[in-house]
Amino acid sequence: MIGNIQQILRAAWDGLSANKMRSALTMLGVIIGVGAVIALLSLGEGAQAEITRQISSIGTNLVFVAPGSMQSQRPGQSSAGLAATLTYDDALAAADPRNVPDAKIVAPEYTSNAQIIFGDADINTAVVGTTPVYAEAFTLQVESGRFLEDADVNGRASVAVLGSDAATDLFGGFDPLGQKVRVTIPGTSGGRVSLTVVGVLTEKGGTSMGTTSSDDTVFVPISTAQTRLFNARNPWGELIVTRINAVATSEDTAEAVEAQLEALLRGRHDFTEDEDADFMTVSQADILDMANQVTAIMTAFLGAVAGISLLVGGIGIMNIMLVSVTERTREIGLRKAVGARRNDILIQFLTEAVVLSLLGGMIGTLFGAGLAGLVALTGVVDALITVNSILLAVGFSFAVGLFFGIYPANQAARLNPIDALRYE
Repeated sequence: MIGNIQQILRAAWDGLSANKMRSALTMLGVIIGVGAVIALLSLGEGAQAEITRQISSIGTNLVFVAPGSMQSQRPGQSSAGLAATLTYDDALAAADPRNVPDAKIVAPEYTSNAQIIFGDADINTAVVGTTPVYAEAFTLQVESGRFLEDADVNGRASVAVLGSDAATDLFGGFDPLGQKVRVTIPGTSGGRVSLTVVGVLTEKGGTSMGTTSSDDTVFVPISTAQTRLFNARNPWGELIVTRINAVATSEDTAEAVEAQLEALLRGRHDFTEDEDADFMTVSQADILDMANQVTAIMTAFLGAVAGISLLVGGIGIMNIMLVSVTERTREIGLRKAVGARRNDILIQFLTEAVVLSLLGGMIGTLFGAGLAGLVALTGVVDALITVNSILLAVGFSFAVGLFFGIYPANQAARLNPIDALRYE
């Protein structure tokens, strides 16, 4: 049995070696197809892994509450108040362990953009007004100075904590601690507010706060943001927040926290379970699932597009094998005349097609891995080559060779030996 297989492979190799250039050009379509599949799949896998790493870096037990859709509003609420549906009192109620017992941290925030100025340097970035527990919720580390304190919130203190990139952009290599920065709110005619820098955060990278990076953010006491910087009040004069961040006691209780916040705020905003609320809750695990679904769909789509070129390569194999059958008609007739069976001819030509495709697949795998590595060197996206993607690409190339080799092999096997020997 093994001897027969070796004989078949040797005969197939000899047939392909007789026309090396044609065989190489035939494999080119498969090489490009498999290379494209490997490169795109590995880049897609790398992007998915990076997204997962960034989101998971702040834990999967986070739950966010944000203002809801424009279609929902509280009874008696005017359209002017639709964008300000979460109040500071809502956040205080959520922080009460009697209302949300499975949350160990609740950190409200009011976030808006502002221009931060120091000397001749200025940046336009996000200013996050929050409370001291925010740092623990998002695992922020202080590199120098300190983070916000309860006294800062209670006294509406004019202090700021800078992300690492914000500190570098404003101060370069100069020590920011104790320096005053000026805050100007875009679109307003008011004056500038001066804030004293009391801390600088360690660089974290990625979307370290769920949707944005802490590195280019400026943190201030939430009371300062609401009353001194942005006048964050709804039409009824209530202080508002842009998000409520809750940390569950464990990953297993994140769903319970989400349900408890939902029930609490529906009650406070007078919404029944059947009505669309004016807020929405989402967990970090939900965000991770959605991100993985999007990247998985994109990876599959790009892989399918690349697979089309592999099919084109298979058509090339079929065409060349048909030409080979025509050129070797007398050889086929001679083999049949000396006793070769129809299956022997079928298997030989089918093996030649599969060998062409598999060789192209293996070379294409190396080509695709190298291409993905080159793209990864740019730093735009990481490449992650998995065993599954290699097996998929090589397996697909085998299937292509088998499928597109059947017709030419069958044509060769059906030749009449007498007619074949007469062929000129």
